[in-house]
Amino acid sequence: MSQGPNTETGLPAGYRLREDWEVTPQRLAAEMAGDHTLLLIDCRTPEEHAVARIDGAVLVPMGEIPSRLEELEAHRDARIVIHCHRGQRSLRVAAFLREQGFSDVWSLAGGIDAWSTGVDSSVARY
Repeated sequence: MSQGPNTETGLPAGYRLREDWEVTPQRLAAEMAGDHTLLLIDCRTPEEHAVARIDGAVLVPMGEIPSRLEELEAHRDARIVIHCHRGQRSLRVAAFLREQGFSDVWSLAGGIDAWSTGVDSSVARY
């Protein structure tokens, strides 16, 4: 029997958080509920986005990120959080954006799956 998510982080039990790269689902939820201004990017495919989404997220599929840098330029000094299904693609996108000079870029730890189990159960799991 598996344990539910950690109530402090929203992450599955045993998840190894990369504190210099990832923001927890609970922390992101708190930032979104507060007065923090951030850009939330969903780097999944349009098909995945159609199944489940986080309100306020902007769909920019991973493969389109390089060609859409100009569009993201207005957010260069803002906090940017990237999410995917479970957090692997979003880590790669965060690393790419940091390489391009975006300094406050983070990946959602555990992705939309951890968001669904730890923050908002109305978001479908797949």
